[in-house]
Amino acid sequence: MLEIIKHDQIHELRLQRPPVNALNPELIRALRIGVEQAPQNGARGIVISGNPGMFSAGLDVPALLALDRAQLTTTWQDFFGLTAALACSPIPSVAAITGHSPAGGAVISIFCDYRIMAKGAFKIGLNEVQVGLFVPENIQLALRRLVGAYRAERLLVAGAMIDAAEALRIGMVDELIDIDTVVPHALSWLRELLKLPPKAQAATRKIARADLIAAFSDPDKLPLGDFVDGWFAEESQTVLKNLVARLKAPKS
Repeated sequence: MLEIIKHDQIHELRLQRPPVNALNPELIRALRIGVEQAPQNGARGIVISGNPGMFSAGLDVPALLALDRAQLTTTWQDFFGLTAALACSPIPSVAAITGHSPAGGAVISIFCDYRIMAKGAFKIGLNEVQVGLFVPENIQLALRRLVGAYRAERLLVAGAMIDAAEALRIGMVDELIDIDTVVPHALSWLRELLKLPPKAQAATRKIARADLIAAFSDPDKLPLGDFVDGWFAEESQTVLKNLVARLKAPKS
């Protein structure tokens, strides 16, 4: 489900949940633990990768719809915990976006320090509104830091999915590269960063990411309860169940 590959002092966390790396409770928790434990396991940098053509399809909606309120609350605690772990990690991270990256996949990437995406007809975006969910402030903040307030508003309110070239143009990703070199290039980018004097680099990075860190400084202020309530709201449940029905419908 999650493969940890050690490249010396860089740990690659590779999503391995075929066919589309959908984020179910187990994968979300495994990824959170992987990010949290990487520094104490000797990592000085993290690469998060997926499979060729698909970074992550986002949340496993059918699996999450089967959860009761208590189970779903635990899953959202882990998901917010994952974003907090990336935002506050003492070591840098790179999203090696190896293909499509909607919703939860895009969320993971925007909390990393750097994003390298595969060239081609791949899509990325926070399309939560399209599936009946609101986007919490801490996630909106992460996107605003990349593309600016107005651009983030337009993307989020529309739940827009954009292609890789547009994502590069607006700053949602930092580089586009051939799909088979995304992970090697992510490793190379981190290795160059880690050549810098470590204390100076870490202190400067912490200051630069202070706004992200502050967004997670008080766990009680995270919108966990609001998000769980929103998930179980009639509008959200209707949209989500219709989505699952479409996914299960026979292809013509």
